[in-house]
Amino acid sequence: MKKLLLVFILIFPTLIFSQKIFVVDREYNSDLKIFVVNREYNSDLKVFKVEREYNAEGNEGLWFFVEREYNSDKKVFFVDREYNSDLKIFFVERKYNSGWKNVSKKHLLY
Repeated sequence: MKKLLLVFILIFPTLIFSQKIFVVDREYNSDLKIFVVNREYNSDLKVFKVEREYNAEGNEGLWFFVEREYNSDKKVFFVDREYNSDLKIFFVERKYNSGWKNVSKKHLLY
């Protein structure tokens, strides 16, 4: 049984990690500090805000913002300065435009 679970985790990682995001009001309460950039080419991740929780699957920039901290996968704090951030994001208008530009930071959302 353990082997089957391990195989499932290794083969289907995008099915396990969803992106339910809760915005905190204090930096020290966050899992991740985020800066929103003005240009797509400056971002690490292009994010699309989905309207339904079940659409926020995988680790490909499909985020659903939840209203309660206990429903979230990650707690984020939006910073004012790029150098204070762990991750730079750019909000896109189309779902198919979302995704990682800097895959070396992908681990931050696991």
